[in-house]
Amino acid sequence: MKFSEMPYKRPDLEGSKRVIAELTEALKAAGSFENADEVFLGMEKMQTELYTMGTIAYIRHGIDTRDTYYEAEKGFFDDAEPELEEYMQAWKRALLESPFRPRFEEKYGKLYFTNAEIELKTFSPGIIPELQRENALCTEYSKLLASAQIPFEGQVYTIAQLGPFKLDPDDGRRLAAWKAEARFYKENQLRLDEIFDELVHLRDSMGRKLGYDGYTQLGYHRMTRNCYSKNDVEKFRDAVRKYLVPVAGEIYRRQAERLGKEYPMSFADNALDFRSGNPKPCGKPEEILAHGRKFYHELSPETAEFIDMMLDNELMDVLSRTGKAGGGYCTDLLMYKVPFIFANFNGTSDDVETITHEAGHAFAAWTGRDTVPNGSMSPTYEACEVHSMSMEFFAWPWAEGFFGGDTRKFLYTHLSGALTFIPYGTMVDHFQHIVYEKPDMSPAGRHDVWKKLLGDYMPWVRQDGEIPFYGEGQGWQRQHHIYERPFYYIDYCLAQTTALQFWARIMEDRKAAWETYMAYTNPAGTKTFTQLLEGAGLLSPFGDECLSRVCDAAMKWLKAYDLSGLD
Repeated sequence: MKFSEMPYKRPDLEGSKRVIAELTEALKAAGSFENADEVFLGMEKMQTELYTMGTIAYIRHGIDTRDTYYEAEKGFFDDAEPELEEYMQAWKRALLESPFRPRFEEKYGKLYFTNAEIELKTFSPGIIPELQRENALCTEYSKLLASAQIPFEGQVYTIAQLGPFKLDPDDGRRLAAWKAEARFYKENQLRLDEIFDELVHLRDSMGRKLGYDGYTQLGYHRMTRNCYSKNDVEKFRDAVRKYLVPVAGEIYRRQAERLGKEYPMSFADNALDFRSGNPKPCGKPEEILAHGRKFYHELSPETAEFIDMMLDNELMDVLSRTGKAGGGYCTDLLMYKVPFIFANFNGTSDDVETITHEAGHAFAAWTGRDTVPNGSMSPTYEACEVHSMSMEFFAWPWAEGFFGGDTRKFLYTHLSGALTFIPYGTMVDHFQHIVYEKPDMSPAGRHDVWKKLLGDYMPWVRQDGEIPFYGEGQGWQRQHHIYERPFYYIDYCLAQTTALQFWARIMEDRKAAWETYMAYTNPAGTKTFTQLLEGAGLLSPFGDECLSRVCDAAMKWLKAYDLSGLD
């Protein structure tokens, strides 16, 4: 079914609560595993219908945040989800306490129940008002950024539409675009500070109500961290500073030489990889999607079936438009067993990375679509990001069809960008840990923390105040995850480190690398991140060995890469 044809109906909130409560009691009263399993599958069906309606409302609201109907529906789910969670927690508790739990674990796997135990630690009825307010604030933040109408060179642009100008090879024009964007954020600085300050205090309050010493441990539970701890993340951050920050610094020094700039460079100059301009797609959006179809058809039979299903059923909305929410994501429409990709094409290499990155998520979801229960269709987030970031590298043999004459530029910047991203993403995570350890810190104090961390993780950036907002330690406010999904961002870094292992294997033997990718992907959400790595024969990103190896391999390739003729 095409997305435009999928019907939407607001669920009956009180009726849904009643059904969940009835199923919970039926599970408790079940006299046999067969009866209990029938109740379990009934709950699966009910959740599938309920969450599909919520997802449709979320997508359609994002497609046009000015649509008052779906704005109201998104608001309904913002308030309804915390109320429903109270009933779902009672269901999970009954499931975990069921005398038939061993039979359930035998049929559906133990990890589903381990994750349910973690989820029980994230909620009590006493935090429903905070959860509802958190949802409302996140929606306000997203809508505020989507509302941007930024004047530039006599025209008006959204944040996504301004993106290409921030990469313009002309120094003056590029700097002007960065300053134009910064003015939007500065004009909304007070509200951005207020929204985040309230979010931090709400989350800290929720953590303390649930018996934690603040938000951090609750945040880890909300991310379903089931195979590593805060200490492991700290070890990863140490390894990033030890191995990756020096490597990234060397990449930016070489970039400064190409551009004729003094190192460290400004934010605007760091954004330009080559004096003649960054790699750009060689086609229009429809041509990018068409070549994406060719790529997936030639990659494997599984991906061929997948991409036809996506494109033929309108399961991608990728064009940037006024009123459309920013960013990009992949989500699932459970009733139809299909994923959906949301993006904002803007004429940069990010457009190609959407058809590879987000479609990597979507392919994994498609692969696991028949997994029961729904909660085992996908692994935890860091494991999911491996699907997407690795898929970007599998697209390399088809890069010329996406980039034409800019292919050589793309291959270089894609690999170098994978390396230089990790210090930034790790810095985002470090920033959040500090913020939630000190929830009463002032907005100005948070900006100071960001500036200091920039010096530690990104010493190639000159912080001289030339560009307002960015040069004042406020650039973190453009990062959606910091507001909306705390502690998510380290998942990208762990995944990118793993994806670089796939890159190295692709360079040696693409067919064998794809077999490893499918060995990693096929278990869906039935294994933890570390179990998936072990099962596919991949190194864990925690500690020194993995980062040391991928840095060495990638830098050897970059140093040997022929950049002649590219200025």
